[in-house]
Amino acid sequence: MLTKRIIPCLDIKDGRTVKGINFLELKDAGDPVELGKLYAENGADELVFLDITATVEKRKTLSELVYKISHHINIPFTVGGGISSVEDVRILLDNGADKISVNTSAFKRPELISELSKEFGSQCVVLAIDTKKEEDGEWYVYLNGGRLKTDTKCLDWAKQGVELGAGEILLTSMNNDGTKNGFAMDITRLLSENLSVPVIASGGAGTMEHFSDVFKGAHADAALAASIFHFKEIEIGDLKQYLSDQGIPVRKSL
Repeated sequence: MLTKRIIPCLDIKDGRTVKGINFLELKDAGDPVELGKLYAENGADELVFLDITATVEKRKTLSELVYKISHHINIPFTVGGGISSVEDVRILLDNGADKISVNTSAFKRPELISELSKEFGSQCVVLAIDTKKEEDGEWYVYLNGGRLKTDTKCLDWAKQGVELGAGEILLTSMNNDGTKNGFAMDITRLLSENLSVPVIASGGAGTMEHFSDVFKGAHADAALAASIFHFKEIEIGDLKQYLSDQGIPVRKSL
């Protein structure tokens, strides 16, 4: 069985790491270079960098900051925010990214996924989906950092993204984000059971049990979290030991 991955996330705004609740009320969480270095040293399997206002502010991802972080870590590094072309991706890869994450730009122009997959390989393309469960019980896709609702259902868009060449899905539940009440088990399980690519669960981690639950009960391939790592509520090494004790295969921390 493949090992389950633990992935800290650096949400970046104005060059600083930030964290909010349900995508709102952002507060400072530290220097992204120092945090990235710390997570790599503490046994994180990968690192995700999301420039969360790049799309809204209609600008490109902070390539200089990506470069600085990449030179302090030795683990796979995924970068997202404001990416809309092959050239955008080439710049980020040249500055140290291993994979890129596309969200709003891919939804608005789905062929972007195919273009990136053909140019760099599907293993390089992560389709990030921000989703919210509405009153009708359905999970819908949201764009522009969670600001814009669409009428597209999460599973439908995820399937299309995989068909177009996405090699991985980063699934963030807006309902659960920052609440520390646990991951969105139902939508994570739905995608995990219906897609042929790995699914990264994101949004809601608050305890070690939440990670165990999403791996065992929702079949996620990886779990991403931010504030619990940023504010040292859970140490990555302790989490991996707990998961191992639960019979969940993880890569041992160094």
